Amino acid sequence: MYSLKYKVTTSTCDSEGRLKLYSALQMMQDCSEMWIDSEPGVKQYFTEQNMAQLLATRQVEVVRVPEYKEELTVTTSVYGMKPMFGFRNTFIYDAEGNPCYKTWSMGAFVDKVAGKLKRVDDATIASMTLESQLEMNYRDRRIILPKIDGEVQEPIKVLRADIDYNKHLNNANYVRMAMELLPEDFVVSGLRVEYRVAAKYGDLLVPTIYENGGTIIVSLSIGEDVSAIIEFC
Repeated sequence: MYSLKYKVTTSTCDSEGRLKLYSALQMMQDCSEMWIDSEPGVKQYFTEQNMAQLLATRQVEVVRVPEYKEELTVTTSVYGMKPMFGFRNTFIYDAEGNPCYKTWSMGAFVDKVAGKLKRVDDATIASMTLESQLEMNYRDRRIILPKIDGEVQEPIKVLRADIDYNKHLNNANYVRMAMELLPEDFVVSGLRVEYRVAAKYGDLLVPTIYENGGTIIVSLSIGEDVSAIIEFC
């Protein structure tokens, strides 16, 4: 397990002084990325093989939204490992140790040059520390779009500030873009994200919104390809 300490600061708050979901996702992502420092064997293997782990899917349960100046602890742990995919929990806890956000995610292992899936060898998998899967409501990683016509919105251009060190649109920014399309009074209690085709600088993402009861799904497409699907409930 790897953990980081945070405080809810002004730059991470919304207009009501509560932690933005976008900021919470950034905290989770940072902790997940830093986790590899706790597994030197895995880190060395990925460096030698010129590999990276890209987020393929994430599910988030919002238990409670922290407020300004609260002290938080973010923890991440891997509970499953396959040759081309890894599975982890990343939770955010308050100062009393109660969970504010519960998440699980699946990462895909890719060759940085070819941009394709690449297998991790058995010895590296066997060397990893696997921990118990944490309790939450696990849902399917695949998001099925409703069989209804969605509402197409104006394209969103991927800016330089949206790109991370993998040269792709940062994972949290997909959610940030999609949240701007939600009704102002919509309260997010959970979400699922399925990442399909990585967006790059200059791409135009075309959003399509589907409403299904109390759930809103935003599909972000580049031409004919779906880049990501975000489901809010």
